Amino acid sequence: MRVRPIKTLIFAISLSLPLIAGQFAQATETSIYSHSATVQPIWAKHGMVATQEAVATQVGVDILKQGGNAVDAAVAVGFALAVTLPRAGNIGGGGFMLVHLAEDNKTVAIDYREVAPKRAHKDIFLNEQGDAVAKLSREHGLAVGVPGTVMGMELALKKYGTMSMAQVIEPAIKLAEQGISVTPDLASSLAGLKRRISQWPSSKAIFYRPDGSNFEIGDTLSQKALAHSLKLIKKQGSKGFYEGETAEKIVASVTQAGGIMTLDDLKEYRVVERQPVEGEYRGYKVVSMPPPSSGGIHIIEMLNMLEPYPIAKLGHNTADTLHLMAEVMKRAYADRSEYLGDPDYVQVPVKTLISKDYAQSRAKGIAINRVTPSSEISPGKVTGYESPQTTHYSVVDKWGNAVANTYTLNFSYGSGLVAEGTGILLNNEMDDFSAKPGVPNGYGLIGGDANAVEGGKRPLSSMSPTIVMKDGKPFIVTGSPGGSRIINTTLQIIMNVIDHGLNIAEASYSSRVHHQWLPDELRVEKSLNRDTISLLEARGHKVSVKDAMGSTQSIMITDEGMFGASDPRRAGSAAAGY
Repeated sequence: MRVRPIKTLIFAISLSLPLIAGQFAQATETSIYSHSATVQPIWAKHGMVATQEAVATQVGVDILKQGGNAVDAAVAVGFALAVTLPRAGNIGGGGFMLVHLAEDNKTVAIDYREVAPKRAHKDIFLNEQGDAVAKLSREHGLAVGVPGTVMGMELALKKYGTMSMAQVIEPAIKLAEQGISVTPDLASSLAGLKRRISQWPSSKAIFYRPDGSNFEIGDTLSQKALAHSLKLIKKQGSKGFYEGETAEKIVASVTQAGGIMTLDDLKEYRVVERQPVEGEYRGYKVVSMPPPSSGGIHIIEMLNMLEPYPIAKLGHNTADTLHLMAEVMKRAYADRSEYLGDPDYVQVPVKTLISKDYAQSRAKGIAINRVTPSSEISPGKVTGYESPQTTHYSVVDKWGNAVANTYTLNFSYGSGLVAEGTGILLNNEMDDFSAKPGVPNGYGLIGGDANAVEGGKRPLSSMSPTIVMKDGKPFIVTGSPGGSRIINTTLQIIMNVIDHGLNIAEASYSSRVHHQWLPDELRVEKSLNRDTISLLEARGHKVSVKDAMGSTQSIMITDEGMFGASDPRRAGSAAAGY
């Protein structure tokens, strides 16, 4: 595979657009290029890929050009990101894939979330005093959940793809074997997390120079051991990961680090296909991930609460609109703390939480002119947590198939532990359980008994790959990293397009806000207008300016073609097509 510079591709597309547009009537030209738009998206006719890393984007585009469908490209991207974006792309973690199949007009949800080792129990991260010990769930063998990515990618490819594992994994093997150029983004992240990564000799040997110094921009990072592990998957499929040489090395490294994972834990891992959650918002169908992701339920719940309000008339990112958004965010996150968990272990009241009637009852206490303190909000009465270093990507092909995929190692570079001899970074996804129900986790989220640690259980997640349908076809394919902020980030992409008429690039670039019930503060990005902040504070909001939120990778499908946008909040991301 020849990886062409992504900048060249995007530049070529942008240069060709005026000529393409000129072949259409004036009305069509206006629909492709709006002179009122403050940001223009990337255009493509046949297929589009949006990811957080430019080389991986090109891998996906090349698969589409070879005749692969969206699933083929998505699986190729998933393996490529394990090489080019090691802080989040992975084969040692897990995630969720939403696949829309155009021919059958159906959407499937593939849950390849990590699971707790069988010997895990609810008190595993507590000390003798009953207090949670953060290091045990973050930088320790006990932090590692049984990975799901490899089996998830294999299932998606076998059931819904058209190409072989050998074809789609080969680009990742070449990138790992031949090496990648260290980008400014990669150099910065490795330097910034050196303490956690370099505490493991197996990791230090890969991600830093032989003398222990940091890689410089432009250096070549080769990952020969990872290439070998990928070759075993190429030859043996998922058995090349969950059994044999790789599995033995993973278990040995986890055990040496104090963990309890066994060969049986790996061998018995299974992917679960689930029914997506669906809702309607202003005539559009919103399709997203069901539990153990909490994202889909609460995106729909919040949209249901917002629908009665004239959001478009109130205006984009005005104090009125942001106030209402904060109020519904608080209520949804309060519900998240009580009801969400692995549906194979706890009963999650999905139908109630996404119903219009429930949303109406939850929104009754919202007042347009004053804040409801979080102390006055409790989980609703019903009947019958990731790091910001997750990554999302979206793919659409020429047949109308679409994939929204979000996967993660949890923290940046996961536990930081590379399984000796494999090149595989291992997750610290066990930290997404409630180590002690009722006590905030590393992201400030309150977890309940529904998300307590239990052997074989999947931890609750905020990952929210989402597809918005218009007239029965995919219209927006989106998702984001961002830990607890994923849900609200995805919500704002949808609102920006549907309520405010922004193109997908404008929707991606716009300032974001976040409220998660506790702590009782409205977090905003520094780009939000100062006058708006003052109006929110006058209404009673405690506003706190925080780091940038999310890294959305989105595609909008229209009659004029596909429009892609990669969030500028992360360096090195790219949307491209052909």
